Amino acid sequence: MSSSRMRGRAATVAALAGSAVLLAAVPAFAHVTVQPGSAAKGSYSTVAFKVPCEEDNASTVKLEVNLPADHPIASVSIQPVPGWTAKVTTAKLTTPLKTDDGTVTSAVTKITWTGGKIEPGQFQQFPVSFGPLPDNADSLSFKALQTYSDGNVVRWIEIPQAGQPEPQNPAPTLKLTAAGSDSGAAPATTGSPAAAPPAGGKGAATTTASASSSDDTARALGVAGIVVGVIGVGFGVYGGRRRTPATGAGVPGASSTGSSSTGAAGGASDGPSAPSA
Repeated sequence: MSSSRMRGRAATVAALAGSAVLLAAVPAFAHVTVQPGSAAKGSYSTVAFKVPCEEDNASTVKLEVNLPADHPIASVSIQPVPGWTAKVTTAKLTTPLKTDDGTVTSAVTKITWTGGKIEPGQFQQFPVSFGPLPDNADSLSFKALQTYSDGNVVRWIEIPQAGQPEPQNPAPTLKLTAAGSDSGAAPATTGSPAAAPPAGGKGAATTTASASSSDDTARALGVAGIVVGVIGVGFGVYGGRRRTPATGAGVPGASSTGSSSTGAAGGASDGPSAPSA
């Protein structure tokens, strides 16, 4: 196989590898999610709704999160987010909830954040403490509406179904695991609501730094993939333009070798002859 063909194949492989890395990094910025993605059944857990701004020319100015009506949560506590105002909507329950603290007749049905801005290319996390989480469900879906400054509203309301591809606008979904299992669930305690760290405190800074580090890693992988692809394509083009010289044609020293041989022979005959006896 010629070296130019090998270089062309290497360029193709490099470009495909770069594209794969880039595609693997893109989902990190896809849609509104709840993090961490799982929590123990029956626990009090703190999660955060992570909201990226996907518009190029508009900012996110409002977020509405609807709590599941079929599995009401007795205790909901909101961590303040600088620059944003949270409004809690409650409703009377058809069937009251019995908890360790007594009977609950009303529950939070919706949380709305307004007043702040998420600029293009940025994201914001909205922490909430829930509890006790239901022990008779495998997941909780929180339908969310994301409003942009240009009036556009993105509805993250499609419920993911087991064994089916992810819908285009999936609702943030929290997986509920068996109590005591260790599968990346949110830190939880039983019997009392989880205390939310103070706004701007060390806990909030740690959460933001961790999420930022994850996104920075994804961006770095995407950039690396593009660079690798470009280098590979350039290498293939350069290799295709080069040509291997033909053997013996125009190679320096090819003709001089013959001349040297002839000259050497001539020199031998022109030399002084041996004296005759």
